[in-house]
Amino acid sequence: MAFVPLSYGVRSLWVRRASTVLTVFGIASTVAVLAGLLALQQGFAAMFAAHGRADLAVFLRPGAGSEGESAFGREDVDVLVKSVPEIATDGDGRPLAAAELYLAVRRRKLDGGETNVPIRGVQPATFALRGDEVRLVEGRRFAPGTDEVIVGRALVDRIRGCRLGDVLSVNTTPFRVVGAFESEGAFRSEVWGDADRLMEALERPVFNRVIAQVRPGTDVAALSARLEEDKRVAAKVLREDEYLQGQTTALSAVFVFLGTVLSLLMGLAAIFTGTNSLLSAVSARTHEIGVLLSLGFRPWAIFVSFLFEALMLGLLGGAVGCLVVLPLDGVQTGTTNFQTFTEVAFAFRTTPLVLGVAVALAVVLGLLGGAFPAWRAARLPPVAALRRG
Repeated sequence: MAFVPLSYGVRSLWVRRASTVLTVFGIASTVAVLAGLLALQQGFAAMFAAHGRADLAVFLRPGAGSEGESAFGREDVDVLVKSVPEIATDGDGRPLAAAELYLAVRRRKLDGGETNVPIRGVQPATFALRGDEVRLVEGRRFAPGTDEVIVGRALVDRIRGCRLGDVLSVNTTPFRVVGAFESEGAFRSEVWGDADRLMEALERPVFNRVIAQVRPGTDVAALSARLEEDKRVAAKVLREDEYLQGQTTALSAVFVFLGTVLSLLMGLAAIFTGTNSLLSAVSARTHEIGVLLSLGFRPWAIFVSFLFEALMLGLLGGAVGCLVVLPLDGVQTGTTNFQTFTEVAFAFRTTPLVLGVAVALAVVLGLLGGAFPAWRAARLPPVAALRRG
């Protein structure tokens, strides 16, 4: 005879439903923790990388890992924008480029505590470059040259002084909130204002980066290599999508590390639970195993039968764990980006990748927990098994 009928294993799980539920719960808990952390990582990464543009270049000082570490003087910006032929121009021949100021400032949360909030000083050209990426959902844009700001929608209900009509103090300068905007990327967690006025208020006479639309076919890597050796204004150039991808490295690594460590610790407990459950099944079904062996089923068929039960436990645990995590999809949360040390708001993303990894882990836990009991069942001598019954 080849295989023990699969229905035999299914009925066994039902007969031992108390231990089955306990094992499934252990696996599901492990899977839910890992899937939750991976959903966080996916949401955070998507907020940055998924919304970067390949036709937009980011100019930073050589050696800078982020815009907060970079600085360009006004004259440097003028030289850079006017001397790079790869920068596209509008119908009037003006470069499609904008210089931006960036700084993290300490702000109080509405629910208590403090956090770093990014403030970005922008020029009118920034809005022209961004187009529909930044959409006003309340109020109006700030007027150039005035002490007005607009805030990302994610800050309105999280940070004090970010509602329409509020006054947001930057150093000692009061800025009036005149609008709120929405964006699919990290901008929704920022405060935007006029670059010149914010430079004066923050007492920072430098820009942090330059963004520019590049001409089609531009080799950004070659442009970066050339500008890094430029004697007038040295600059490192990255495509925006590449730059944003680099801003997710630190926090993504933390999420993956935590998920791995917790999965290992909780997974060991789930494996032991599954092993004990199936060992109990072997002891309770010794006589049955002897009968199966006497009927002609080979030891390997007994091994596969018990391993199938372990697989079923893993799949059930994986399914329950995924069902627990699915409602988190789209739930908004916030944390500190370790790359910039600023508060960012993003949503859980329960992607197919997250669910696939969760189910794969559940199957591995089930099989690891069932391997030894299955081997022990297959090793039982038929006569001894029948006598023990």
